[in-house]
Amino acid sequence: MDMKEIALEVINGKTKIVKALVQQALDEGIPAKTILEEGLLAGMAVVGEKFKNNEVFVPEVLISARAMTMGAAMLKEKLNESGETAKGKACIGTVQGDLHDIGKNLVKMMLESKGIEVIDLGTDVSPETFVQTAKEQNCQIICCSALLTTTMTVMGDVVKAAEAAGIRDSVKIMVGGAPVTEAFCKQIGADAYTSDAASAADLAVTFCQ
Repeated sequence: MDMKEIALEVINGKTKIVKALVQQALDEGIPAKTILEEGLLAGMAVVGEKFKNNEVFVPEVLISARAMTMGAAMLKEKLNESGETAKGKACIGTVQGDLHDIGKNLVKMMLESKGIEVIDLGTDVSPETFVQTAKEQNCQIICCSALLTTTMTVMGDVVKAAEAAGIRDSVKIMVGGAPVTEAFCKQIGADAYTSDAASAADLAVTFCQ
């Protein structure tokens, strides 16, 4: 079976067909890693590129990401059996006082599409929770999202909390969201700012190497 079929249906966002094709591939004895990388992730990578170039928009990305996630869930057991580990680990959340989550969810899905394990802390996340999670779970990356100018200052508190906890040297702090800029990222001492979810995922991969 050709993995391109799975990739195509991920691009089309056809969850039912993706699940059926993943099952078929497993029945044919195709390794879970191959199905994941050459089928599911390859399809999502195309969607990521199209999103970056404004050829598709948030709703399409979310539909494709759901198809990919459902397909990946079917492979989890097999990947665990073969000892396949994620490329890296990140915790992500919308900062304290902010309840917006579409951007965060998009980044989460893009990170997962690159093979990074993501711990989703949800919205209204305190600096302590970000840092504690990164420490306990050995995350290489903390991703902070904010949509309000009033809450983006909390990102600076996350950087300070990481310093206070003694993990600042071992974790990269990525920031993003509508009001956030490269200048603000530098000002608070974070490691990286990206303007879109696909770029965030590309950069995160380099932080996990």
